[in-house]
Amino acid sequence: MTATTTPPLVGAPAPTRRGAGRMLRDSWVVAKRNLRRMLRIPEIVVFGLMQPVMFVLLFTYVMGGAIRVPGMSTDPDAYKQYLMAGIFAQTVTFAVAGASAGIAEDMTKGLVDRFRSLPMARSAVLVGRTLADLVQTALTVVVLALVAAAIGWRFHNGVPKALAAFALLLLLGYAFSWIGALIGLSVRSPEAATSAGLIWLFPLTFISNAFAPVPSMPGWLQAVAYWNPFSATVQACRELFGNPTGVATDQWPMQHAIPVSIGWSLLILAVFSWLSVRKYRSATA
Repeated sequence: MTATTTPPLVGAPAPTRRGAGRMLRDSWVVAKRNLRRMLRIPEIVVFGLMQPVMFVLLFTYVMGGAIRVPGMSTDPDAYKQYLMAGIFAQTVTFAVAGASAGIAEDMTKGLVDRFRSLPMARSAVLVGRTLADLVQTALTVVVLALVAAAIGWRFHNGVPKALAAFALLLLLGYAFSWIGALIGLSVRSPEAATSAGLIWLFPLTFISNAFAPVPSMPGWLQAVAYWNPFSATVQACRELFGNPTGVATDQWPMQHAIPVSIGWSLLILAVFSWLSVRKYRSATA
């Protein structure tokens, strides 16, 4: 008696290999694809670097002489030390727009549909994309730190604490990239994704302690600024860098800025990664 084997149906998707290890390998494949795309289109990286450098120069040399932070020297150079943590945090969060536009473009061009036909974890498409964005963000932060050092910014608490500050920044940037992923999956075009990815970031970054002291704001706005996750990361980085924090405050989030920063980032990451994967699965069902 001869055993017969039923051939697979033509056009049927291959069975999905499951497991965390498989998902991580699939994510790395997608991440490498996006990193190679950045190398083939260097304008993406170049223009991504130009914006934060322009912010540093404009705030330092145009507005630095006009902004006075209580408890700091009246020397305009002192503002550079206060400013840089805010610029770093703004840079990692503004990467949201790139993540939004990139995912929206993949959706409109049908690339995601091609991924669906492969035996890979669905979440790997989003994880790979956000990991590639994290690499680009890290490169931008390195270049920005060199520019800041060139104009006089310094950290004063040693290399380990400075690296811890940069780790907090990248954690915040990675968490926010998942907000960008959700936006990219929710709009119909890359142009709309870019606008939607930026419009809410401006109030988030400016209603904070990033560029000016919070006590200068109206009372009702101060509470928003103190509990802003952006403010917590900026305050934590200033403490770790040994840069001026501006004014002493009895606000709990500012007194415990490092754990609050980590907590906010992990909460945002958990919520928006779940929402993004859920949205992706429903959009590609």
